[in-house]
Amino acid sequence: MSSNVGRVETVIVGARGSKLAQTMVQELITHLSGCPVVRFKARSVMTDGDKDRKTPVRNLGGGAGGVFTTKLEQELLAGKVDIAVHSLKDLPTAPPDGLVLAVTPPRADPLDALCGSTLEALRPGARVGTGSARRIAQMKALRPDVEVVPIRGNVPPRLAKVKSGLDAVVLAASGLRRLGLDDAITELLDPALFPPSPGQGALAVQVRASDRELLEMLNAFGDPDADAAVRAERLLLGELHGGCSVPIGAYATRSDGVLTLSAQVTSLDGQRKVAGTVVGTSPETTGTELAAVLKERGADAILDQIREPARR
Repeated sequence: MSSNVGRVETVIVGARGSKLAQTMVQELITHLSGCPVVRFKARSVMTDGDKDRKTPVRNLGGGAGGVFTTKLEQELLAGKVDIAVHSLKDLPTAPPDGLVLAVTPPRADPLDALCGSTLEALRPGARVGTGSARRIAQMKALRPDVEVVPIRGNVPPRLAKVKSGLDAVVLAASGLRRLGLDDAITELLDPALFPPSPGQGALAVQVRASDRELLEMLNAFGDPDADAAVRAERLLLGELHGGCSVPIGAYATRSDGVLTLSAQVTSLDGQRKVAGTVVGTSPETTGTELAAVLKERGADAILDQIREPARR
């Protein structure tokens, strides 16, 4: 971004082509509307995860993830876009060289939503749809009597499956709200029992590290409390060597400078889980401390068993 006074710069904002991703871009542009020297232009990018809508995500991207983000990062590094907007929960915790994240903008609802039924009202043997390894594991832990059906795709097609053979589906509340589908939410799942993906509901605003002026402008529009919360969640995820396709749920809030971080690691069959909560002030320290607590309680054994097939 040039520093020429009085000149309006055009900044290209890249994101996936889905309606939800483009809605997230518009959410960011609206949030940045107080910056008079920048004109924002949206650009859609097809990712590997968009090209293949049938293969489970954990088989596409492996434990490290990146299936929905790598192509966008390549476009950013190549100078084809100036900002890449991701769903933060999809972004691997280890950033590529040359790219950085701006301070997180205000976070949307981070919780998971059950659509079609409440958890308690699900009949024995009910069919519940989700494509997330974490949600599958957590649902099996809470309701081992239900059948979890793998589904993928954009939000509206997944939601429509409630009317075509499924009793309920689990979706991110933030995605539903951003698409104006609040009425589809039957129940918000308690994060104490069903903690969301680290970073869920938050936008990842990624830029080239060399674009200092643009980064400083974006940072000025960030939300320090949301940023501290998601950094704690993602630090925990990194310490556990997890990714968006590993069943690790984490939920942090910050109030008056105090962070409360809770997390849960669940086996894929739902039969084993470890959980814990740590209170602190530093996202890095809080995330590291809780990761250590979970490891002491057996998280590594659960995660190693999940990763073993991928090593063969």
